[in-house]
Amino acid sequence: MARYRGPVCRTCRREAQPLFFKGERCYTMKCPFLKPRKDPRQTLPLPPGKLPKFRRRPREYGIQLREKQKVKRLYGLLETQFKNYFRNAERLHGVTGELLLSQLERRLDNVVFRLGFASSRRQGRELVAHRHFNINGKAVNIPSYQVREGDTVEIKAESRSQAFLEHIRSVTSARPVPTWLERDSDQGRGKVLALPRREHIQEQIDEQQIVNLYSR
Repeated sequence: MARYRGPVCRTCRREAQPLFFKGERCYTMKCPFLKPRKDPRQTLPLPPGKLPKFRRRPREYGIQLREKQKVKRLYGLLETQFKNYFRNAERLHGVTGELLLSQLERRLDNVVFRLGFASSRRQGRELVAHRHFNINGKAVNIPSYQVREGDTVEIKAESRSQAFLEHIRSVTSARPVPTWLERDSDQGRGKVLALPRREHIQEQIDEQQIVNLYSR
């Protein structure tokens, strides 16, 4: 199962915003974005690598590329996977950028994260791959599985009492759930009430920049 295995905090620094790779840690003062700066004029962490002496103003292509990289890393995808999602969105009827984000939101690992059954998408991917979840009563171990309206996502009965899953649910119980999902924390179950729309996604994403990049 291909995925990025390098240091993750440097990707947050590169995109100049937290991508919440490390679950609970990203919501505490241990997160590099929440630590106080030595220089009060510095509002964000510096990007990784050796800094150039002169910073050029980003060009249009650079802005589009950064937006694509940010969304790709946010959902934990590789380049070919992300491009396939975009090509699928192009073939559908509707606004391409919104359809792209809807597909990404409907991934099972993201749904598990949104429901609060995982502290991060990376953890959600791992839990799904280890068969801890059922979809409509059937075990699914494919993180990219696309949920549909009316689907029920639940923690398997034999996994529900495991200590680490109980700890995750206790930590994430206060996290709000998107309106297109419904969560029953006591039963370890969630339901897809509707397909996600653009207004359901709170992250700062400019999907039109991605469309412009792939339309070159």
